[in-house]
Formats: sequence, C-alpha cells, structure tokens
Amino acid sequence: MTSMSVPASATPDAVRPREQRPGPNFLTAPFHSRTWREHGYLWLVLLLAPFAFAYAVLVPSLAAGLVVTVVGLGLVGALVLAARGWGAMYRGLARTLLDQEVAEPHRFVRPRGFWRTIWAMLGDLDGWRALLFMLVAFPVAIAGWVASITFLGWAVAGLTYWEWYQFLPAQQAADGTWHRGAQFGTGWYADTPGRLVLVAAGGLLLLLVWPWVQHLFALLFRLLTQALLGPSRTSERVAELRASRAASVEDADARLRRIERDLHDGTQARLVAVAMQLGEARDQLSSGDATLAAELLSTAHTSTKEALTELREIARGIHPPALDSGLSVALETLAARSAMPVQLRVDPAVTGGAPLTPATESIAYYTVAELLTNAAKHSAAHVVRVDVDRDADRLRLRVHDDGDGGAVVVPADGTGLRTGLAGLVERVHAVDGTFDLSSPVGGPTVVTVTLPAGPQR
Repeated sequence: MTSMSVPASATPDAVRPREQRPGPNFLTAPFHSRTWREHGYLWLVLLLAPFAFAYAVLVPSLAAGLVVTVVGLGLVGALVLAARGWGAMYRGLARTLLDQEVAEPHRFVRPRGFWRTIWAMLGDLDGWRALLFMLVAFPVAIAGWVASITFLGWAVAGLTYWEWYQFLPAQQAADGTWHRGAQFGTGWYADTPGRLVLVAAGGLLLLLVWPWVQHLFALLFRLLTQALLGPSRTSERVAELRASRAASVEDADARLRRIERDLHDGTQARLVAVAMQLGEARDQLSSGDATLAAELLSTAHTSTKEALTELREIARGIHPPALDSGLSVALETLAARSAMPVQLRVDPAVTGGAPLTPATESIAYYTVAELLTNAAKHSAAHVVRVDVDRDADRLRLRVHDDGDGGAVVVPADGTGLRTGLAGLVERVHAVDGTFDLSSPVGGPTVVTVTLPAGPQR
C-alpha cells in the first residue's frame, strides 16, 4: 500500500523523544554524569524555588484583591500568561540536566474583543498549570536537596573521618579514659583502627546509596514536569480539532472548486452549445429548411444527454448513488467490482441499529473504496478482508490484506499534493474518528478506522 501523510492527531508542537543516555550501575553511580547532573538540577531548582513560590502565591493573591477592577484583571491575566515563561525555563532545565524532553504547550491564541481577551488570559490553563508546578516544586526542591546533601555529606564525612577525627576535642569516657573521636551511644568512640575502618565502610555505603536517593527526587521532578508543564489533554484536543477543521475546510474548498471547474468547462459549455443549436434550429424552421433544423435538433438532443451524463458523474463524486440503498449494499457493490478477491463481513448491527449519519456513511464508503484500490495497485495481495462492526456509538472498519506491507507515515512536504490515504486520514479526523495503520515490511497491512455512528436503538 502507498504511504500516507502524518495523521491529524499528531500535534504540531510535538517533539521527538530525547535519546536517553545509558544509566549507571550501583557501584559506578556516584561517579556517573547522570548523578551529578541531577545533583546540579536539585541545586538550581532550590535556588529558584523561593522566587517561583512567591510568584505563584502572588498571582491568586492579586486576583483576590484586584478582581473588582478592570486594570487588576488585566494585570493578573498577564501574570498568568507570564507563568508560561517559568514553565519554559523549568522545561529547559529538565531537558538539559534530566534528559527529560517535554513538548511545549500550544501557544496562547488571543481572541477578538477586549473582554474575551481578558477572560482568555485569566483562564489560560497552561499558565495555571505552570503556577501549580511552581507551588509544588518548592517543598519538593527543599526535601530533595536536603536528602541529597545529607547523604552526600555523611558519606564524605565517613570516608575522610580517619583524617580529621584526631582534631576533635578530647572526651572522657565513663571508665575515666580519654578519647578523640565521634561518640556513638554512651561509651563507644570511633578512635581505634578497627572502628575507623567501620566508619569508612559506613561512609562508602552511604556514598553508594546517595545517587539512588537523589534519583528518586529527580524522577519526581520528571513526573511533575511532564504532567504540569507539557501540553494538556484539553489543549492537545483543541489543536487537533483546529487542524482537522482547517483540513476539512481546505478539502471542501478544493472539492467545490473542482465541481465548479467541471461544471464550467464541461457541462456549461455543452448547455451553451445546446442553446445555440436550438436557436439555429428555430431560425431554420422559420426559413422553411426542415431538414437542417432536424439535424440541429438531433445534435442538441445528443449534447443534452451527454450533459446529463456529466452531471450524474459530478453528483456521484459528491454522494455515491450506491449509498441510497444503505452502507451494507454499497460495500457489497464495491467488493463485487474490486479488481481482487474481497471477503466482506458486515455486522447486522450496522444496518439494524439507528440510521448512520450521511457523513459517516460517505466517509466509510470512500475509506473502503480507497483502501481496496490501494491494495490492488500497491500491495501485491491475494485477498482483502473487510470487517464492519458497530459497537455502542462507534462504527469500526477493519481492512486487512496479505500483501507486502511497508506502508509508512510520511510528513506533509508543504507542496499541497496529497495521496488518497492522506485525504482519508483528514476526513476521518474531521468527524472525530481514528485512523490506525499497521503495516510491517513483509505484511500484512491492517487499517482500522473508527467513526461516530450515533446511538443504537
């Protein structure tokens, strides 16, 4: 099957996953670059945390105090939008130091009108999510930094204890002896060679554990960054619907222009010729030349039939006549006319439930027709199976061929040239459907399409 363009569900701001660097093992973790990058990240977020927290508290505080003034609403809205800048900074830190690639939220679209702009700024979801991140990051940054520094500090202290313990002040034990060293319990002093080794071993153990304790907080920041600083599901859905709507409008405009061109260059020209032939025949009848008038009328009659044929062809491109008898009959007609064997199975619920919308029937028909055509032309398949099912309020089409496979997703090149499959993807997403392609090299190729079908009876 031929390749197709990127589905409309792919967000325009999506980024490629950052290539993950290999992680450390337990013994080498203290010396691994990931450990020290995470340590640097905890230091940076700790330095930023008080300012970010103050900013996050300032916004709702100002909103509560200035809500009665127009200027105050504009100021609060601007601060909410400015929180996106904080989010961009934290995403940059996560990308550089934590190898966490997070897609940028969709840009703020300013609506028309003063009040609409104010309310859109105040209700900017991505700005409020960034403020929430700044609030949560404050205690997490403090806890992460304290845990990291505590483990690292005690580890270094234990490993170097043998060098500096002798500078500790002398202490008298209960038995009257004097010791220079750390006291553990009531009478245990770490000042003998054996005990110095134990302290060093404890420091080494803390050093090996330290990266993993720190890594837990780094993972927590990764989760917070992904959940609060990336595009929300709502904004992704809005962007997807905007792209689908734009594609639908563009396709509709192209279809209207094609129909206009066909009518102007074909049918209209024939009808003008018929009118001229009828006028000339009328003149010939007035002059008494019935033979020439009859020839002109015959020519006009033939041109009229040809014009009607062209009109039927144009109408067929808008709405297939086969759908007048229902989707099931139309698909049976497609299967019978296919250039290769087709095994068609239509769930009785498709025809027995509530009537499908004309848009759903048309998209389902053209989807199966295009996939059958592509399978016959490109897949070298021996048979194609088409399954049509209806479950709740969704219509599911599954087209399976045993061909060579290898269909891939090709990004749009900006030339405006689109393959048939790319058009199908846009049509399906325009009605809130899904289009899934599975086509490994060597086959098989399976295309699954779901469309809204309306509630069943």
